[in-house]
Amino acid sequence: MKSDNRSTLAAALLAALLPACALAQATSPDTPNQGYLVDSNGRVVMTDHTGLCVRDSDWTPARAVEPCVPARPRAAAVPPVAPAPMVAAVPPAPAVLAPPAPLPNQKASFSADALFDFDKAILKPEGMAMLDDLVRQSAGLTYESIVLTGHADRFGGSEYNQKLSERRATAVKDYLVSKNILAGRIEALGHGEREPVTAAGTCAGPRSAQVIACLQPDRRVDVEMTGSRATTTGAR
Repeated sequence: MKSDNRSTLAAALLAALLPACALAQATSPDTPNQGYLVDSNGRVVMTDHTGLCVRDSDWTPARAVEPCVPARPRAAAVPPVAPAPMVAAVPPAPAVLAPPAPLPNQKASFSADALFDFDKAILKPEGMAMLDDLVRQSAGLTYESIVLTGHADRFGGSEYNQKLSERRATAVKDYLVSKNILAGRIEALGHGEREPVTAAGTCAGPRSAQVIACLQPDRRVDVEMTGSRATTTGAR
């Protein structure tokens, strides 16, 4: 009789230790919640005080299920970065003309014998070549004025020498104009024999080849130029 009572008591104790929902039973390999303790409906058992799922010895990270594994926090949304404003390229500053640099007066003297035949006012080819050199050397200049002054030696009358010196100065002007030098800035003058450069008495004597050769410096065309040279610099 006592043996039956002890059997009945043991069965009662076992029933108290094992809840009717089979909390102590592990899920079978075929259940979707394998690795967790489940109730009679197959739901994962969670503790009351922490809200955590109860795992058994079969649990592995690969068997983790929601909501037992907290979802990974979503990365904070990064506001789109506004594109940098387009900055228009600044064009280079245009070049500007600096104030023209004034040049000192330039003077040149051409032998009339080199420009013309004796007692003539028609330019010789050698004379044209000399004037071409003058034009090339003056490239880049802005002319304000060019004064051409013809001169003659003492032979011949004063009126004749005056006209001859003027014709020679005008012949030089016409040639420079043909080389694109503005006619309005060229002045042609004649001074006859009034301004010799030979010293008095140096070429004394009557007209002869020797005296004519001695007076050659007096037969000339003087050129005096005033102008400036433009320079280009960057704007500041």
